[in-house]
Amino acid sequence: MKAVVMAGGEGTRLRPMTSSMPKPLLPVANRPIMEHVLRLLKRHGLNETVVTVQFLASLVKNYFGDGEELGMELTYANEEKPLGTAGSVKNAEEALKDDAFLVISGDALTDFDLTDLIAFHKEKGALVTVCLTRVPNPLEFGITIVDEEGKVERFLEKPTWGQVFSDTVNTGIYVMEPEVFDYVEADVPVDWSGDVFPQLMKEGKPIYGYVAEGYWEDVGTHESYVKAQADVLEGKVQVDLDGFEISPGVWVAEGAEVHPDAVLRGPLYIGDYAKVEAGAEIREHTVIGSNVVVKSGAFLHKAVVHDNVYIGQQSNLRGCVIGKNTDIMRAARIEDGAVIGDECLVGEESIVQGNVRVYPFKTIEAGAFVNTSVIWESRGQAHLFGARGVSGILNVEITPELAVRLAGAYATTLKKGSTVTTARDHSRGARALKRAVISALQASAIDVRDLENVPLPVARQQTARGGAGGIMIRTSPGVPDSVDIMFFDERGADLSQAQQRKLDRVFARQEYRRAFPGEIGDLSFPASVFDSYTGSLLRNVDTTGIAEAGLKVVVDASNGSAGLVLPSLLGRLQVDSLTINPGLDESRPTESAESRRAGLVRLGEIVASARAAFGVRFDPVGERLSLVDERGRIIEDDRALLVMLDLVAAERRSGRVALPVTTTRIAEQVAAYHGTQVEWTTTSPDDLTRVGREESTIFGGDGRGGFIVPEFSSVFDGAAAFVRLIGLVARTQLTLSQIDARIPRAHVLKKDIATPWAVKGLVMRRVVEAAGSRSVDTTDGVRVVEADGRWVMVLPDPAEAVTHLWAEGPDDASAQALLDEWAEVVDSAGR
Repeated sequence: MKAVVMAGGEGTRLRPMTSSMPKPLLPVANRPIMEHVLRLLKRHGLNETVVTVQFLASLVKNYFGDGEELGMELTYANEEKPLGTAGSVKNAEEALKDDAFLVISGDALTDFDLTDLIAFHKEKGALVTVCLTRVPNPLEFGITIVDEEGKVERFLEKPTWGQVFSDTVNTGIYVMEPEVFDYVEADVPVDWSGDVFPQLMKEGKPIYGYVAEGYWEDVGTHESYVKAQADVLEGKVQVDLDGFEISPGVWVAEGAEVHPDAVLRGPLYIGDYAKVEAGAEIREHTVIGSNVVVKSGAFLHKAVVHDNVYIGQQSNLRGCVIGKNTDIMRAARIEDGAVIGDECLVGEESIVQGNVRVYPFKTIEAGAFVNTSVIWESRGQAHLFGARGVSGILNVEITPELAVRLAGAYATTLKKGSTVTTARDHSRGARALKRAVISALQASAIDVRDLENVPLPVARQQTARGGAGGIMIRTSPGVPDSVDIMFFDERGADLSQAQQRKLDRVFARQEYRRAFPGEIGDLSFPASVFDSYTGSLLRNVDTTGIAEAGLKVVVDASNGSAGLVLPSLLGRLQVDSLTINPGLDESRPTESAESRRAGLVRLGEIVASARAAFGVRFDPVGERLSLVDERGRIIEDDRALLVMLDLVAAERRSGRVALPVTTTRIAEQVAAYHGTQVEWTTTSPDDLTRVGREESTIFGGDGRGGFIVPEFSSVFDGAAAFVRLIGLVARTQLTLSQIDARIPRAHVLKKDIATPWAVKGLVMRRVVEAAGSRSVDTTDGVRVVEADGRWVMVLPDPAEAVTHLWAEGPDDASAQALLDEWAEVVDSAGR
């Protein structure tokens, strides 16, 4: 049997290490990752191997040649352009068409029993056998579920935490029959998991999953690269090490000179012809490459040093990676997580802080203190985006410098000459950051329409009027010291997961487009924004019956930007209104849960005394809405969702409503009673937005004050929800308390359980296993439905080490019992 080694990846997440070296050539214990892979193939009798190459292909070919030195026969299939995982193998079809073959990545470290994998494939008579393994964090991999016979039941590529239902992932190792090439189009990008396997499953072809025991590490990040070195030294993976073990865990290769007065504390590895002077201290998990010089007094701990590096006296290297041909001068200090590229010079007594990236051919001056990347800043986190865009403490985590780089990365994802709309809330911090964002966009050949201070829904609507996207900066809800930088697509909606990942990649690579002098973008300030917004809103939302109903309403603008649109809106609605807190208060750009509650209580008192039909309270940016009924009683947000749903469904009598899966199932009863259907979505706002855009959708909401009015917009909009509510109440001639009273009470309870990141995947697998034969819904997280209709939902948090649980029953006691039962399942798996 032949093997295919895929060695064409760029390894962008590993830059600057891969800036001038293909990822498969990165050394692990002083040997390229791909050499470890080839030696594994040889151990299992797979001597004839085709290597697919694309990025820096000549370096791979020059290093391995025809494979003679390894006792193997290597040939190469060169891709002119990236063809994806399946397309690259298709490119080598001529050499593989006669018999089954094994596919393996050239940049993953493993010691799996490939002989047993191949035997399993033949025994099952499979067309494709996917090699699987269990990992603690499945987010970066494709999740796979197999049945008791090993047949694949489901694939999910690159899930979010809400989609995690197992910790069994696809390792990218396959055994395949040549018939699989019939399903791969030539010369176009095609992926196995995303394109080919779903088609094979659809046609009922035999795809099996083999769960391998042993070691596997996808070396895709700096953290996993350093971890792989430590695992080799600890003996967790079976690989061949050159050299001699002169004491337990201390490996020294041929020709290395280690002075007897040097301190060595293994496990560690010293490469061939390296020189370690007296007084140097090398501690555990350090790997030193070939021809490296370590001067006296130097200290290295968990450091990975590539070939031909000079490490000066008294220098201190901890948890860092040093590229080849680099000089670290006397008393330099390089901290945990830092990466120094090839052929750099780090001057005397300089300090490179943790997680800093220094790209190849750079010089750090003597005595310099480097706390950001030498070219551009690195935020030092795995993913930029959280639940509200890019968030952090103002001038600590979110600085003007970061705002410039984020805007530059966003501009790089767009075409030159595109138009981007910018906006902010009424805080001084947002004003300052927006100016930085505008400058960066213009400098990247982007025209800017600046709305200045407007409600968030107005910013979204204006973005959708002929722009490529938008950026809104606001104070984080409930956190006055923090800000959110929100990115919109051309429809004014939040960026999709795929668009977020694209922006993430551009930012991580720190490669931003800059305009030529004649291409600097224009800056304009649109006029009559609020009139345009209210005019469009009143044209699209049904306002019949409002003028005749003679309603009186009380509106609380919360001293936020929502108050800017109310004068134009309320005047044209022809309702008797009382507006409170209309002025902007820069000192209070957001509100705490306590101040919000106090505001609602005060609103209720005013509604009751004024004998108004109801009261509404906007959040400071006009995105969300809270309700008070005619008696002055607060209608809680989850209850307000049901009241709005009942009103909309009763009037429309058909269509679909978009609700997150955490919503009470009483919503289904309300919708069905009026002849409408519920479309369950994930808890992500962009998923609600997606369904909100569909033609048959008549309403959407998240149970936290966010409402979608599809006839006007597919995003949360407080003003649109307000106008629709006035029209519905005017036409139905029922009070909010009457509507509330006719809806059954819901009994949904929630609990959060601390869950370490490393066990989140395991927790979700245990939940699926514990569900047994019960109905399981994996729309978002895992929802388990009991035979009696009670349900519990388990959802890993995407940004924190927490797992969320919801449970619903016919009463609080029943819901609490169910919540406690499943909390124990989550708790025990996370211990």
